[in-house]
Amino acid sequence: MTEPVIVADVVRSGFVEGHHRGSVVVTAPDGTVEWSVGVVDQPMFPRSSNKPMQALGMLRSGLNLEGELLALAGASHSGEEFHLDGVRRILAGVGLDESALRTPPAYPIDEQARDQWVRAGHVVESITMNCSGKHAAMIATSVLNGWPIHDDALAKSPDAVWGRDDYRSPEHPVQKAIRTAIEDSAGEKASYVAVDGCGAPLLAISLAGLARSFGLFASAAPGSLEERIATAYRTHPEYASGSRRDEAALMRSVPGLFCKAGAESVYALGLADGRGIAVKVEDGAFRARAVVMAAVLKHLGIDNEVIDTQAQLPLLGGGIQVGSVHASPTLFG
Repeated sequence: MTEPVIVADVVRSGFVEGHHRGSVVVTAPDGTVEWSVGVVDQPMFPRSSNKPMQALGMLRSGLNLEGELLALAGASHSGEEFHLDGVRRILAGVGLDESALRTPPAYPIDEQARDQWVRAGHVVESITMNCSGKHAAMIATSVLNGWPIHDDALAKSPDAVWGRDDYRSPEHPVQKAIRTAIEDSAGEKASYVAVDGCGAPLLAISLAGLARSFGLFASAAPGSLEERIATAYRTHPEYASGSRRDEAALMRSVPGLFCKAGAESVYALGLADGRGIAVKVEDGAFRARAVVMAAVLKHLGIDNEVIDTQAQLPLLGGGIQVGSVHASPTLFG
C-alpha cells in the first residue's frame, strides 16, 4: 500500500536529527499525473490551498472584485494594516462593516503585524484572523444575491458550528457554489466535508486534484474567471499572503507562477505552461513545506535566487547556522 515517503531531512552539525514524511505530485497540462511520490490519489484536506477555487465559486455567483481585493478574497493574509483596510472595503461595498464577520477572533499571523497590533492596545479580533478576506467575500456574495448571512438560531445551540442560514453552512447557496467550483477545478467529487479552522466548510479532494486545479488556473484563457484570480495573485502577491511571506517572494520571482499554501503543511502551485504541483507534509510541519516545493521546482529546471534561498531552512546553534532542513536526497530517486 502506498504511504508517505521521506521528503525532507533535518540535519544538525552533520547529524541527521530527523525526517519529515509526505507526498508530492506534479500534474501535466492535461491534468494527468506526470510524477508523484507518496499518496496522491486519496482524499486529503487542502486547507487554505483551496481558496482560489473558493474565490471562483464566488465570482461565478456574481461577486465583482478585481485586483488586490480579489487576491484578498483568496488570501490567508498576514494581518497587516493594508489587509485589514481591504477587508473593510469589501464589506463596505455591500453596506456592512467588520461586525458581520464570523471568523474566530485571532491575532495577526505575521509576527511584526501582531506586535504592532498589540502595542496599539488591541486584542484578538475577527478581522485580524487570516481568513477574514475570504469571509468578507462570502458575505458580499451572499448580500449581492439576497441570500441570508447569519442564522440567529445558532445562538440557541452553543455546540453547533453552523445554522442553516449561516453563510458558512455547507447548505448555504454560497457554499454550494464553492463546492461546485472546487469539484470542477479538481476534476473529481469532494469526498468529505469538515469544519476548517476559520469555521467555513472544508472539502476533501486528492492531492492530484489539488495540483490539477492550480495548473488549470495558472494557464487559464485570458478573460476567464480562473485567469482573473491567478492574475490577481500574481499582481498583488502581498494581498494574497503578506509582505514578508515566502509565497509572495516566489510569485514575484517566477513569471506566471501562481501558488497558495495551507495549514498542516499543504502547498499548491501552478505554472504558466499548465503544470500543477501539490505538496502535503504528513506531520503538518510548516518548516518543511517551502523547502520541498523549492526542491521540486529545481528538479523541474526552474531555479533562481529566491528558490535557492527557500530550498533550505537554516537551523541555529549558539546563534549561528549549524544545519538545515532540506529536501531529502532520496526524494527524486
